[in-house]
Amino acid sequence: MFKITERRMIVPNLQLMTLQAPEIAQVIEPGQFIIVRADPDAERLPLSVADWDRDAGTLTVIFMEVGASTRRMAAMNPGEFIPTVAGPLGKATEIENFGTVACIGGCYGIGSLLPAIRALHEKGNRVIVFMEARSRYLLYWQERLAPYCQRFFSITRDGSTGSKGHAGRVNDILREEAIQPQRFMVNGCTFLLSKASRELAHYNVPVIVSLNPIMIDGTGMCGVCRVSVDGRTQFACVDGPDFDGRLVDWDELLKRRQQYMNEEAFLVHDSGCGRSER
Repeated sequence: MFKITERRMIVPNLQLMTLQAPEIAQVIEPGQFIIVRADPDAERLPLSVADWDRDAGTLTVIFMEVGASTRRMAAMNPGEFIPTVAGPLGKATEIENFGTVACIGGCYGIGSLLPAIRALHEKGNRVIVFMEARSRYLLYWQERLAPYCQRFFSITRDGSTGSKGHAGRVNDILREEAIQPQRFMVNGCTFLLSKASRELAHYNVPVIVSLNPIMIDGTGMCGVCRVSVDGRTQFACVDGPDFDGRLVDWDELLKRRQQYMNEEAFLVHDSGCGRSER
């Protein structure tokens, strides 16, 4: 059993949870993920790790409430225990001295980028960070990311802070600021990943995305997380989760992620996990 030491809403619909998992905390690296279950009968949830403390033996994840299982997780409190924390899973993010690296995060992806941004900074890269959200109240961790980046930009669709627009605005800012990245890193929802990959492909440098397809076992045995990359079938759990977004078949991935939407909607309605039931 794994003890919850912190659980709180970080911004509307996004939850932060810290767990005691010392064996995983000792060896996890940027880009890797864990699989958790809220109770013995719950589905397995793959979650990117947003931070860890090797001395304290803790892991921190940030997740969105989108279905019955994540709502169940969001209803848990410090001092409670969850039965499953499996990891670290997936390949670690490649971290070298690339030069200038532009990191783009949205939603839960803002937190998930922290370990990579910190590691890139330690390798001597010039790190440029872009945060993207619908509005300013959905942005978070600016103070945690700031020490590791040379430039910091906010993009909000309603223009409430920073530049008004969406992920495509990154192109304009890079051009206006005369910034030529040698690498991009993008983390967030599939829509953000796909849009950024297409919008930034003309730079002819890697656009590294952390893919989040439907996943079950996390070890490559079930094949559910298969994606097409450069015309070849890959498994996000063992071959990724990082891939060059310029090579991903986004149309296929988006369709596969929608495969169980009707079943998930029924489960949320029937499970008593609505907000009124908390």
